[in-house]
Amino acid sequence: MTPAAPLLPPADWRDFLALTKPRVMTLVVYTALCGMLVAPVSLHPVLGFTAILCIAVAAGAAGALNQWYESDIDAVMKRTAQRPLPAGRMDRQAALHFGVGLGVFSVILMGLALNIAAAAILAISILFYVLIYTVWLKRRTPQNIVIGGAAGAFPPLIGWAAATGQLALLPVLLFLLVFLWTPPHFWALALFVKIDYANAGVPMLPVVAGEKVTRQQIGLYTIPMAFVAIAPWPLGLAGPVYGAVSILTTGWFALLALRVAVRTTTDGDKMLPEKALFKYSILYLFVVFGALVVDRWVA
Repeated sequence: MTPAAPLLPPADWRDFLALTKPRVMTLVVYTALCGMLVAPVSLHPVLGFTAILCIAVAAGAAGALNQWYESDIDAVMKRTAQRPLPAGRMDRQAALHFGVGLGVFSVILMGLALNIAAAAILAISILFYVLIYTVWLKRRTPQNIVIGGAAGAFPPLIGWAAATGQLALLPVLLFLLVFLWTPPHFWALALFVKIDYANAGVPMLPVVAGEKVTRQQIGLYTIPMAFVAIAPWPLGLAGPVYGAVSILTTGWFALLALRVAVRTTTDGDKMLPEKALFKYSILYLFVVFGALVVDRWVA
């Protein structure tokens, strides 16, 4: 007779919070808020708060479902081994119910409080991250983060749609900016944690194609990202404040990416250029999106 599996103690609230990936959620909420604030329609503060709440909850749902599905590979990666599921602090079924519940709640509330367009894009973003990136792409192709990066690019579209009920060229450019920013941002991280991915059997680009190809791809993706980042200014969608900030910050991003792209050896330096690019890339997105909001306010 097979012994029954040991019962896990009730999960702590901090474990449920950890399932939502709060650090990732911060950038999601920020870019969505910026998309909302630069829209030509001003939302009532209560509706604006509700929209941001829905986006945050939806991001938490996607994070929870991602960890539910990937608990096996999280267990063999150093940076994820202490998450609630691989660490044995939570039952997988609880994580699944939590993620589904958050997702359904966020989409319904967005549709009832704001509009159907925003709710539809919100639902697509959750499904894209969970089904397209997590389930279909991540374990099958080194292009996982390229295609899957679209999931993280939806928030500015959702923020704009929440305010206006429709889309326009500016939020589409913001979507493309995050979409093209994701590969150099994530591959910079993958270069110095590639052993983790290799141990987990995840075909990240540095694992299957090597460091040289990954570095080249970081450089190549930075080129269209730079054009898209600066584009709102010459297209008349943003003013000189955004133009100046986007040129300066994107130029620095390009220099860091170039430094990573041309490297031929990593012996003895602990991947310092790669870590510098990864850390700056996060700050970069915060500054560029913030500059767009400031530019709109001073216009």
